[in-house]
Parts: sequence; structure tokens; C-alpha cells
Amino acid sequence: MQIKLKWKFIRGIALGLIISGVISVCFHPLQVQSQSRPVNLTLVSYAVTQKAYEQIIPKFTALWEQQTGQRVTFDQSYAGSGTQTRAIIDGLEADIVALALALDTKRIEQAGLINPGWEQELPNNSTVHSSVVALVTRDQAATIDSWSDLTDDNIQIITANPKTSGGARWNFLALWGVVTQSGGTDEQALEFTKAVFKNAPVLPKDAREASDVFIKQGQGNVLMNYENEVILAEQQGYKSTYFIPTDYNISIDNPVTVVDAVVDRRGTREVAEAFVEFLFTPEAQREFAKVGFRPSDEQVFTEFSSQYPTIDNLFTVEDLGGWDAVQTNFFDDGAIFDQIMSAR
Repeated sequence: MQIKLKWKFIRGIALGLIISGVISVCFHPLQVQSQSRPVNLTLVSYAVTQKAYEQIIPKFTALWEQQTGQRVTFDQSYAGSGTQTRAIIDGLEADIVALALALDTKRIEQAGLINPGWEQELPNNSTVHSSVVALVTRDQAATIDSWSDLTDDNIQIITANPKTSGGARWNFLALWGVVTQSGGTDEQALEFTKAVFKNAPVLPKDAREASDVFIKQGQGNVLMNYENEVILAEQQGYKSTYFIPTDYNISIDNPVTVVDAVVDRRGTREVAEAFVEFLFTPEAQREFAKVGFRPSDEQVFTEFSSQYPTIDNLFTVEDLGGWDAVQTNFFDDGAIFDQIMSAR
């Protein structure tokens, strides 16, 4: 496939100037002429990735200009994954989408904007990084040593709204999965999830806003969020006590792909595909790891392994039936999440 060929191209660039020189002379004259014109890409991602992309994009644009002579600029948009998905379907011209979950990317595919089979076009099923659920506590009134502690009467949980936030959907699926993956029934999972959301007084629109509500506004005494968010918060000086359940936790897999309809219409496919391929290089993977994401590159993961506790039973969305079943059972209008909220 075209994209696989260019993945080799990017890896070749990283190997050194000799290889890159060979690649440079392989460009067709018309291609070189085309690439001499500046190009602009629009990256649409979810809220908590911004710190990483602020470091990665300059590295890519410098490399691309060095290798092709073409200047690349980026427009960037960050918000809740569900919100971004709807915006793209409604007309936001994104060349590249890096959303919180494959379910949102599939919705764009179903709208006819991304070609089927995108998961197989990049390494690791197009999962560029991952995370797990972390539980942040504010004070001694909220001691969390296990998932079941979230149902205690003295707990007020801050988690984002699964209707607008990809991170919140992961939180919801983690709650369900820790019951069913440890031998519990769907009925027991429903009762546990109900009890947890009963302790959630507000549902911010995305994971970043959930962090702000907890940290800056002082609401709640437990924040349910991404592991990478608590690592980043600590790096920025917010000292917290957090607990990452290691008996059972969910692998929060974050995919990336190009939006085929947009890159073909705008003539940006080549550079857009080169960018998403670049995200899997060790250089880009280290930037994701620096802000707390679990990199998909095994070598880079090993370099940063001290910041990631080992999860004994790490389950995936496939263990919960796959995205189609998850959407139907939990998040469609009138499905289990809506039933839980209406019963609060």
C-alpha cells in the first residue's frame, strides 16, 4: 500500500543523511515542483494531546522541509473527542484526526470521510499511544485503594461526560470491565456503574475540563482521569495523591489516521500521510511519553517504563465485545448510559 511504502520512507529519513539523499533524488521533477509550494495541514485531536503535538509538529515540519524543500504549517484544534468528531462530520476540514478512541474515528468513517481499513495502514493497528485510568484523591477524606471504594457515600467523583468526551467513555468502560473481566455478571456491572455515577455531581465536557473542575475549582474529592493527565499535572507542579488500579484496568488505545476525503480534495495526502507515519518514529514517541502517554514503540516504552505501573489484567475494548457492540449497548441514545443517568 502507498502508506506502507512511505512508512519505510520516513524510517529511512531517520537513519541518516545518506539514505535521505538517495530518497531526495528519487522524487519525480513534477513532484518536487508540487512540493515547493507551502502546504497547510489541519490536525484535529482531543484535549489532552496538545502538549505532545506542540513538540512533535516543529520536529516534523523541519524534517519535511529539509528533505523536500516544502514548508508545512499546521492549524490545530483540540477539544473533547466526541465534540471533534461531530465537528468533522459537520464540515470541519481535518486532514488528520488523532482522537481518543477508535469509535469516534469509525463514526467519521461511517460518514464517508475516512476509507475502511484505516486501522491496518499504520503500525499497532494505528494506535499511536495508550493510557490507563487513574484515580486522583484530594484529601484524607477520600482514600481509594480499590475500584469498589468509588461507591462509598463520602466520595464525590469528577469524570467527564461520555456523551462528549472520549476519556469519559474509557472511564465508563473501565468501570464496567473491572466487574465483568473479573468474573462478574452484566447485572453486577450495571449496579456497580450506577453506584459510581450516583457519586458524580457534575460531568464536564472533556477530560481537560474535568481536571480543571477538580484542580482549579476544587470540586469533588476523586478525579477519574487518564494516567497521562495525572503525570502531566505533576510535571506542571500540581502535587497529588493518585492511585492507578493495577489488578484490572483498561488499555486506553488512541488511534490516528488521515481523513481521506479531505486530503484528496485539498491535495495534501502525501504530507499528511508522512506526518501520521512520523508519529510512530522513536523521536515522536518520546514526546508522547514525556507528557505521560504510554508509547506504542516498545523500545521507547522501556525507556520510560519507570513511570508506568504494571497492570496485572489489562483488558481492551475487544474484551467488552468490540466498538460496535459497545456503542449499541452503552452509548446509543436510550442505551445503558442514558438509563443510568435518568435513574440518578
